[in-house]
Amino acid sequence: MAGDLRVTSSVTLREEELQWRFSRSSGPGGQSVNTTDSRAELTVDLAATPALSEHQRARVLEALAGRLVDGRLTVSASEHRSQLRNREAAAERLAQVLREALAPPPPKRRPTKPSRGAQRRRAESKTRRSQTKALRRRPTD
Repeated sequence: MAGDLRVTSSVTLREEELQWRFSRSSGPGGQSVNTTDSRAELTVDLAATPALSEHQRARVLEALAGRLVDGRLTVSASEHRSQLRNREAAAERLAQVLREALAPPPPKRRPTKPSRGAQRRRAESKTRRSQTKALRRRPTD
């Protein structure tokens, strides 16, 4: 899993910017579970990376504010038994998180009113429902 990490067509994180850490993974693994460092953690310093423009950096730092520690984003993967597959999973997860953070915000909702016909149909259905319930009641003398 060597090489640069492509996030979008315009953003690529250099291999030198990525820090890997490995540790023992929990869960099933057979005889090698206590001896293999298969869990992978990938960290990137978003506050200092030259891969992002100032506008992109501001957007990412704001979007991921709750996940950052000193401007650094860390993702981990331990779902696979091999370190290589966990490295690939962590890299893909990091790229996905950054893609979502870089995406522009959705357009604002324009408030609308129900049409006159929709308001009339709603009132009529309420009247019909009221009459149906009235017919279920005990008749009054």
